[in-house]
Amino acid sequence: MNKENKLGMGLGALLSTNNNKNEDNNSVQKINISQIIPNPLQPRKNFKEDDLKELSSSIKNQGLIQPIIIKPIEGNQFQIIAGERRWRACQLNGMHEVDCVIKNIDDINVLEAALIENIQREDLNVIEEANAYKGLIDIKGINNENLAKLIGKSPSHISNILRLLELDKKIQKQVISGDLSMGHARALIGVPDAIKKANEIIEKKLSVRQVEKITSEFKKNKTKKISKDPNILDLEKELSDKIGLKTSIQFNENGSSGSLTLYYSDLNQLDDLMKRLKKQ
Repeated sequence: MNKENKLGMGLGALLSTNNNKNEDNNSVQKINISQIIPNPLQPRKNFKEDDLKELSSSIKNQGLIQPIIIKPIEGNQFQIIAGERRWRACQLNGMHEVDCVIKNIDDINVLEAALIENIQREDLNVIEEANAYKGLIDIKGINNENLAKLIGKSPSHISNILRLLELDKKIQKQVISGDLSMGHARALIGVPDAIKKANEIIEKKLSVRQVEKITSEFKKNKTKKISKDPNILDLEKELSDKIGLKTSIQFNENGSSGSLTLYYSDLNQLDDLMKRLKKQ
């Protein structure tokens, strides 16, 4: 069974592969909690204190029902593959040892496992969900439609969630913290002064409907823009292919003058462009 099919079956299928002949399959072992560290690539960054306390209380009363899955790393330590939330709750209880299953899998599979675990959680916030989708798309080299088939979501759901990553990081943090809802965030995509509007939403406690009304005028005007002449689009593509950067050609109303815009994604691209222009 290939890795893509395993993803469709969930986290358990991915972690069921025994890659080390010295492993005792999925046997549970007691590991000192101080030897365990989180995975720095874990897409889930927000752990609500109240939820951790509730889980901590449950573990104290009923024990750790589901073991933490870890992988051995240098210095007699282990890195969490799945179960960081449970590990944190055990720490709150002052536990010295926790039940673990040790797996020897590579970093790509560790990241994939963490992403799958996050996607399957019901309380995952939409920004973490978006980052999980993006992570899987990047490491597996698949498109939105293929990912949708693998995880049982619609392509439109994947696309809508991923679009939230177009928002400024400040707005993403406001969504993670719960100050803004997904509806608020979606209404702000592609809108000028989005951060200012986001702060206004929070201060005035605006509803999603109110925000959509505020931003609708801009979006309406945007859709009314006259489509570019196909010849101009061809010229833009030719320039983009030639210089390796996205280009945009805009004509003024009189049609005799206009502007040429070059888009760069990082300072290295800008530096390279400047060097090439200076050579002319």
